[in-house]
Amino acid sequence: MSKKPSKIMGDKFFDNRGSVSFINKFNFQNIKRFYILENYDINYIRAWHAHKKEEKFFTCVSGACQISCVQIKNFKLPNKKSKIYSWVLTAEKPEIIYVPKSYANGTMNLSNNTKILVFSTSTLKNSLQDDFRYDHKYWDPWEIKKR
Repeated sequence: MSKKPSKIMGDKFFDNRGSVSFINKFNFQNIKRFYILENYDINYIRAWHAHKKEEKFFTCVSGACQISCVQIKNFKLPNKKSKIYSWVLTAEKPEIIYVPKSYANGTMNLSNNTKILVFSTSTLKNSLQDDFRYDHKYWDPWEIKKR
């Protein structure tokens, strides 16, 4: 797996029975657990959450969301000018966003009933021992730009 954040593409197949969504290039080899994020309000931000050892994979299984991440070199005082990586995911297009270790991640749901499935390479116990949190506006890719 790449050491930079990246997108793993999937696809969707249709026939007269319905559809099958898949992301065949995703490898579950190091996955230890998964969980689903769901917020009550549109545009709700869950950020920033970082780990020195844990890697995460995000996919949208319902609705639409923004996934963002930023590399952290100094966990006590992260650089506010670090490059922010951002993607918009929808349940209609199967994709997974890979967030490497030493990156902070954040999510924002963009529609009602959004559910984000997260796969983690750490057990819950190990994750809690490798947990760094920053204010949701520490880096701010959350503005909705009117077009």
